[in-house]
Amino acid sequence: MRALGLRQFAGLKRDDERLDPFELARVAKLFVAPFDQIEPLLTDETKKHLLGDGKEMWSGGAASVTLPNGQKLIILNPTHSRTRQNATLMEEVCHLFLGHKPSRLAIENKNKDGKVIARDYNHSIEEEAYSTGAAALVPYTGLKRMVNAGKTAQEIARHFNVSRALVEYRIKVSRLWDAYKERIFQGE
Repeated sequence: MRALGLRQFAGLKRDDERLDPFELARVAKLFVAPFDQIEPLLTDETKKHLLGDGKEMWSGGAASVTLPNGQKLIILNPTHSRTRQNATLMEEVCHLFLGHKPSRLAIENKNKDGKVIARDYNHSIEEEAYSTGAAALVPYTGLKRMVNAGKTAQEIARHFNVSRALVEYRIKVSRLWDAYKERIFQGE
């Protein structure tokens, strides 16, 4: 229901319309800063880490403080594909839409594998934001219709401008996987 609310807020009428998270962010008074505008503020060491060895350790984030013009600042990883940035931005939009308390940076904790992490992490909050964002990007009724029409996950992903992995996630959590497998893999 929350995902449908986001789609309605974005002005979408049909369940197969593509949701543009960047347009939604603009309407929601979020400023998605191009990384090249942030880059001059970073040390060379930080830039090297964020764009090099650490590029798979972060996808994006929203500043906890509102900008003077009332907007919230969001930064996305520029090394990630547009489809991944779409999912990341939707997750950030959902954190704000759902009223989640922002993670705190520069607090060293260890994850379950013993690696040092530099932010608090609440799995249930992250899952709620991701699943709501994924449902807004790939709504159930449009997804079900495409699955029933025999569309592949890649075709559905292209239609909604998201990754195949996100579509497969939606198919599975929407309990459409058996129908999907039956239609897609029947000839093999």
